[in-house]
Amino acid sequence: MKRILVTGGAGFIGSHLCGRLLEAGNEVICLDNFFTGSRQNIYPYLNNPNFELVRHDITKEYFAEVDYIYNLACPASPPHYQYNAIKTIKTSILGVMNMLGLAKRCKARILQASTSEVYGNPKIHPQTEDYWGNVNPIGIRSCYDEGKRCAETLMMDYHRQNNVDIRIVRIFNTYGPNMAQNDGRVVSNFILQALKDEDITIYGDGSQTRSFCYVDDLIDGMIKMMESSCIGPVNLGNPSEFTILEFAKLVLKLTNSKSNIVYKPLPSDDPEQRKPDITLACKELDWAPKVSLEEGLLKTIKYFKELI
Repeated sequence: MKRILVTGGAGFIGSHLCGRLLEAGNEVICLDNFFTGSRQNIYPYLNNPNFELVRHDITKEYFAEVDYIYNLACPASPPHYQYNAIKTIKTSILGVMNMLGLAKRCKARILQASTSEVYGNPKIHPQTEDYWGNVNPIGIRSCYDEGKRCAETLMMDYHRQNNVDIRIVRIFNTYGPNMAQNDGRVVSNFILQALKDEDITIYGDGSQTRSFCYVDDLIDGMIKMMESSCIGPVNLGNPSEFTILEFAKLVLKLTNSKSNIVYKPLPSDDPEQRKPDITLACKELDWAPKVSLEEGLLKTIKYFKELI
């Protein structure tokens, strides 16, 4: 049994991670300020004696004795991270410094949940970990993109200067149950619009591409990364690539929806392509996603049907 801290543990990915760690017999401290996290996501664990819920914001110091830290605390969808841009970047800088300080004090291993957004609007395709990215440092998305890039810098500097035991994963588009209805990202938007027979909104002409990884696959990769000797960064995502228009048509088909597709202007700095190169994850972690897009979407559609 390990004592494991999961920041952002009541969020979409964090709640799945807490569940998996508890199933493996660990003691889990879930830290969340509930800006985007939900008590409903962690409700099944509240009576588990190995689970502890703490309402806390990681921009303030937190003290505990732990073996592992999974740092997932940060709003991850554009409507949420742009709502309070300064707060978002403080979470990625002050918050990560606080978690690294905790890891340093108690000699814990810490995994940073970074993002494919560190690549910005990429000029190479697919994206490999040695690509430095093409990011607008003053755009409306930069509070998140540059915040996560700076978080990776802090992780590496604490590792080099203070010998902190770090791991970095770059998470590509992930979906599944426990996504918030107001998440504002393409999977939840399209499914909810389709289930309500509302117009499905595509920004741009729909030719931009995304790669969608089911949450169970991602959690497998994160746990393997934490247990590995590789510090990263390592891409975790599904290399199967779809245009947004293809994805919208698949959602329409799987929901039997009467929705129409409508087109609106593309938001500023929206990436044209997203596809991870997972060669490193395959080699270092023996990891690759197993759940097909159709299989994962059916599970996610079932979850949203029950919600609404």
